Amino acid sequence: MRILVSGATGIVGRHVVEQLVRAGVSVRALTRRPAAAKLPPEVEVVQGDLTEPATVAAALEGIERVYLFSVDESARAVVALAERAGVRRAVVLSAASVTAGLHTNPVEQAVEESGMEWTHVRPCGFMTNMLQIWAPSIRAERVVRYPFADEPMNLIHEADIAAVAVAALLEDGHHGRAYTLTGPGLVTVREQVAAIAQALGEEVRYEEVTRERARELMKAQGGFAAESADLMLGFVEYGGDTPEGGGYAEQDWSALMRIWPDVEQVTGRPPRTYAEWARDHLADFS
Repeated sequence: MRILVSGATGIVGRHVVEQLVRAGVSVRALTRRPAAAKLPPEVEVVQGDLTEPATVAAALEGIERVYLFSVDESARAVVALAERAGVRRAVVLSAASVTAGLHTNPVEQAVEESGMEWTHVRPCGFMTNMLQIWAPSIRAERVVRYPFADEPMNLIHEADIAAVAVAALLEDGHHGRAYTLTGPGLVTVREQVAAIAQALGEEVRYEEVTRERARELMKAQGGFAAESADLMLGFVEYGGDTPEGGGYAEQDWSALMRIWPDVEQVTGRPPRTYAEWARDHLADFS
């Protein structure tokens, strides 16, 4: 069996590749920049971009199962190519906001309408979302400046997302299922900073700042922090709605604050804690 992993160098995709390799599976990794992939030597790395379906056709040859990173605008074209290539099973990385009814996912819809077996993996917020935002100030000053000190967040370790996806790729019995993935409990910003400090064995100060000040800091930081500042701090919402203008602000977000049992049901073990995530990323903060 040969499996194609799209988004193979991404936050979740890299874990999917590594876990499949450990399971002894033949993996073909799709990435836009093969030379920079840094994947295990057993992996066949090929160039392709899901936003340009024509570049993916060759990568699908001889593939039986595929892990699909969501790229909305080309969803149907990519799924059609997979079907024509003889792919029998697709696992889609989606989002818990689909479970909550906040939006639909075109890739989910495309695979459901195809002739393939399908499974949707719908994680809540990634524990690693704050890594690029907090790591520079932790490394330089041992401080985190961010708002929302004691607001609970529902977060999941990226390795747990991958573990569920890998189970759906390799095992039978997951066809037609949509798994909503959360960590073992809600965690606040203050608790996250404390867990990072404990992993480092050093004090990491937490300074609560306003949303406006946090946006200034993130915009000045550049890169992912600058690009995601307005969304992560609530100045805009998914789809570009503003909180004052309706849209997602009027929706019921309660499904995203539940602790779902799906990780343990699929993998047979509880999801990793934030403290475990902090230890796994110790080098990023050192």
